Amino acid sequence: MQWNKTWQPETMLALIGGILSTFCLGNLAAILLHQTGAPGFKNEEGLGCVLLATLSFQGAAIVLGTAFLRLHDSSWRDVFGATHWKRCLVLACVALVITMPIMAGLKFFSDVLLEKLHQPVEEQHAVDLILHAKSPWLGAYMVIFAVVIAPVGEEFFFRGLLFSTAKHFGWRRGGWIGVSLLFALIHVNAPTFLPLFVLALALTWLYETTDGLLAPVLAHSLFNTANLVLLLLAGLHQHVRP
Repeated sequence: MQWNKTWQPETMLALIGGILSTFCLGNLAAILLHQTGAPGFKNEEGLGCVLLATLSFQGAAIVLGTAFLRLHDSSWRDVFGATHWKRCLVLACVALVITMPIMAGLKFFSDVLLEKLHQPVEEQHAVDLILHAKSPWLGAYMVIFAVVIAPVGEEFFFRGLLFSTAKHFGWRRGGWIGVSLLFALIHVNAPTFLPLFVLALALTWLYETTDGLLAPVLAHSLFNTANLVLLLLAGLHQHVRP
């Protein structure tokens, strides 16, 4: 996704600000509705809370991104750069094969360190929602969110917008580190901070190498899918264990 000459920096920054504002407003609305005890908002696992938490950021990135692209006579095909999808898929798989063992080691290190510091080792909130979904519909939505919505929305925001903007202003190295740190931070989970930082670096490399969002989206989706499969297998094992 090359920086289009018709895309003014002010417009890109306005889009970034719009997505972040929607995210903040969505979370504020969820808090207020939770305090009033509105249906679907009585606890964090309620359908309303889940929809606001997910769609106010990743969903907003897709919706506002679509409007932005149409306004500039562009399309998702342009930003995905999907002309060589087989190459993108191969590179995505190679990147995951290399990074996932590193991420697993960092996750183990983080768990041990947190235990030594007497800090709780908690799963990501999204993982808890999938494992303990109160309805099959909520569980199905979270799977779709993890495999499709989150990869597209997050890659468009972090790689397509933030990293591209940093690179446009000459902050390429700072963009690599800063955007990757922000990607890890926004998941708000201490045990996965370091692994997600490494994943973000790999996703940025894919974006730079292929000059499009398809490869990082594929890698992100495959990573989430692999984790979902492992979670389901672990759950089945616990269920059948005597």
